[in-house]
Formats: sequence, structure tokens, C-alpha cells
Amino acid sequence: MGSVGTRDEEFSEFVRLRYDGLARLGHLLTGDRGHGEDLAQAALLRTYRAWPRITRPTADAYVRTVMANLALRWGARRWHGERPTELLPDHLAAPDGTAHSDEGDAMRRLLATLPPPQRAVLVLRYFEDLSETDIAETLGCSIGTVKSRASRALASLRSSGLLDDTNEKERHG
Repeated sequence: MGSVGTRDEEFSEFVRLRYDGLARLGHLLTGDRGHGEDLAQAALLRTYRAWPRITRPTADAYVRTVMANLALRWGARRWHGERPTELLPDHLAAPDGTAHSDEGDAMRRLLATLPPPQRAVLVLRYFEDLSETDIAETLGCSIGTVKSRASRALASLRSSGLLDDTNEKERHG
């Protein structure tokens, strides 16, 4: 019985330390704060079930992989049922102290215009700072697929006029 208690304590500590970051990752992967939190919670449930088999150094990679795969499956659904709105008609949103900057909001809107597989690659590359190899492993695809999805996503954002090339040009000289 003691090992279950220790297991639960270790998992609770992992969740305490990582939940905010996982919810942000979920928000970026889904394009919606509420769905992002749902995604993080669904991934944590699956991670808890596998917790005895997961080594602590690989826990982040495991939950990130679960989130990416769930996000791709959820994004493939044709009907999503709900349509998010800025404000609910029955009350005004109160400032919660966690509002993101205009730049962050603009980035989330840009990401939301992309198909889920392309969005997942960009989020894992630029927000989770994973290598192409790590992204391929996380998504269960080839490095070539990662490269082509990233290329198509960036090209789509550029051609739509939604992505400003100024920063890109400054980085590459």
C-alpha cells in the first residue's frame, strides 16, 4: 500500500510543478484555453495510468507526446460542437491577472489558422524548443514529415500575410 501512496505523491508533485506549462502547451496545440486545459487533464490521466512504467526523467516527454497525439486526434474531428466566444453574453469577463500579452494572443490566433498537424510541429519546435528528431519521435512520424509540415505551416502563414518576415530576415542576416 505504501508504494501506491508514494506513486500518488510523486505524480501529485509532477502535476503541481508542470500543470501550468502543460495547460499553456494545450492552449497552443488546440487554439483554445478551455480545450487546452481539457487536453492537459486528459493527458495527465493517461500519464497517471502509465506512471509506474515511466521513469521520472522521461515524464515530460511522455506527457508531451500524449498531448500532441490527443490534439491531433481531437483536431481531426469534423464537428467540434462548441464555438468559443470572447465574452459570454450573461456576464463580463473580469481581469484574472493571467491575461496574455497582445503578442501572445496574436500568436495563438496565427496558430489557430493552421491544420492541427502543422500547428503541433510549430508549437513543439518554437514553444517547447524540441529538435526535429524529438518532434518526429513525439508525433510518431519521420523527420522529413516534421520538416515538410513546418515548411508548409510557415509558408501558409507568410502567404496569408499573417506572419511578418521582419524577424525571420533579421535572424538569418
